[in-house]
Amino acid sequence: MLMKIAIFDVDAEKKTFFEKILGEIDVQYSSQEFTQEMAEKNCDCEILAIRINSKISSEILEKMPNLKCIATQSTGFDHIDIEACRKRNVAVCNVPLYGEYTVAEHTFALILALSRNVHKSYVRTIKGDFSTEGLQGFDLQGKTLGVVGTGHIGLHVIRIAKAFSMKVVAFDVLENNFLADVLGFSYCSFDEVLENSDIITLHVPHSVHTHHMINSESIQKIKPGALLVNTARGGVVDTKALIQALDEKILAGAALDVIEKEEKILHSEKNEEIIKNHPLLFRDNVVFTPHIASQSKEAQQKILQTTAENILNFIAKKPSNLLS
Repeated sequence: MLMKIAIFDVDAEKKTFFEKILGEIDVQYSSQEFTQEMAEKNCDCEILAIRINSKISSEILEKMPNLKCIATQSTGFDHIDIEACRKRNVAVCNVPLYGEYTVAEHTFALILALSRNVHKSYVRTIKGDFSTEGLQGFDLQGKTLGVVGTGHIGLHVIRIAKAFSMKVVAFDVLENNFLADVLGFSYCSFDEVLENSDIITLHVPHSVHTHHMINSESIQKIKPGALLVNTARGGVVDTKALIQALDEKILAGAALDVIEKEEKILHSEKNEEIIKNHPLLFRDNVVFTPHIASQSKEAQQKILQTTAENILNFIAKKPSNLLS
């Protein structure tokens, strides 16, 4: 059965990858992100593939009455109004597994950048200052890592932490006690993770339940001098509370691959000015990367492969990786 398919936010390399897997299926490709204007131009589209910077609202769905399936090239789906999709009987499928190793490795790159003052040293040396005063770091061996969220990524973070001879405590609403015994970590409450961890790393999806889980109240429970790492979603951390924690030295530093409202910063006509004046991005105790934790060659290929398979399976009436 022929269906109108549109894939957005793809460069030439990704387009070639999709064409190889999708074969002779007729697909409309665009290098642009999907917008409300695009919805009007693609009102007859039946299968839509997007990335996380493309927002799908109920208003957009109303402009696309023929839409039957949205294939998001991500694990997270907070950019899609899932409830509105259910009401309109639009299937949503994601990529449940692709970057568990990738994001876990990036998490430790950020941890090491903070613990050994890599970022601070780099900034100093490019200014011609090779002094070592204030650059003393600390060993990870024997320190306690608090992992919030023990899904696939969180568990890989724990495996790496154990290789560094770290102690690990974790919080998750769904505990996997078997793997806790195998990997040698213990579950405890969220507050206990905050109170006992030298480094806290977040690996939870962004939802109504996790929005601002790091806030002005929870930050007061953090062990003084701890480090916070966020490679999950920006909305999990309240920016104002994080700034307060850094100012009051509750946190000694933060490593962020994501920040709150980053999509508005990226798409603003004044993005350079906003970034320059952002209260978090130019502190010497804050390490920031621009949402690249999953940007490895292997992870990106897995995303494209699974997205293409989701499209093919939906056409074959055997939908896979359904969220709604």
